[in-house]
Amino acid sequence: MNKNNTLLAVCFGTSMALSAQVQAGLFDSTYTKTKYPIVLGHGWMGFDRILGVGYWYGVPAALQSDGATVYLSEVSAQNGNEIRGEQLLAQVQQIVAISGKAKVNLIGHSQGAPTARYVAAVRPDLVASVSTVGGANKGSEASAVLSDLSEGAAPLRNSLLNALGTLIDFFASPGSSSPQDAALAGADITPANMAVFNGKYPQGVPTSACGEGAYAVNGVRYYSWSGTSPLTNALDIGDPVLALAALTFNGAPSDGAIGKCSSHLGQVIRDDYRMNHLDEINHNFGLVSLFETNPLTVYRQHANRLKNAGL
Repeated sequence: MNKNNTLLAVCFGTSMALSAQVQAGLFDSTYTKTKYPIVLGHGWMGFDRILGVGYWYGVPAALQSDGATVYLSEVSAQNGNEIRGEQLLAQVQQIVAISGKAKVNLIGHSQGAPTARYVAAVRPDLVASVSTVGGANKGSEASAVLSDLSEGAAPLRNSLLNALGTLIDFFASPGSSSPQDAALAGADITPANMAVFNGKYPQGVPTSACGEGAYAVNGVRYYSWSGTSPLTNALDIGDPVLALAALTFNGAPSDGAIGKCSSHLGQVIRDDYRMNHLDEINHNFGLVSLFETNPLTVYRQHANRLKNAGL
């Protein structure tokens, strides 16, 4: 199935079996029931689910349990912002047709942020809101530093990453073949190239170094949140990697992949959660900090925020 032309989203919807009490009408919660469907967009090296394990670990179920309709999008694991954006746009168009709703609420993590922002910029009529989580809205300093350090090995590095992206694509959606371009993916999320991207698609981007952006542009609401703690759980094998990557920020707060201020877009819900880049999506089987609001609760609260805003 071709992901560029065929919807690869998975609808969790509101029809999942409810408890006996709900079926009996004794309890009915619509806490997360937004007006428009929620579409989750993965970041660099991301996927919808592999071998039953979701990139957004537990997030869809947490949202749909009280009324939300949730779709998982899937774009190239390795490619540029605009190419991924076109892939997501094709899926959004099909979601709108399938759901019967005029718009969607996009939530993008990491590189999923500029991917979602592109869709909202070129087709604001299809988007009610864009929310970015640990979003590379002003780029990743880590990406720039790591690219410079491995410049001499760039051909080999890119070949290996393209192969990995193809492998992820195969296991996530057997039979599909999304184009992979690791060189473009890495280049597009550097601060320098994100500045170019933001010049073309400035909606919601703060004009100050670490402020908020416009809350609404062309009828689209913009939100963001992120974490600033690379190390949060001793059992999480991803923590040491993110702690090492955080050294590239020269002491500035980050989630290990994206700087605190770089994550800002539109209304900043919060930018200092005790979360790292993977905790933000409850990844690695929910091994997150025990001393912070659970990521699933953050998503549920945001769905309620969208609901209350009429979105």
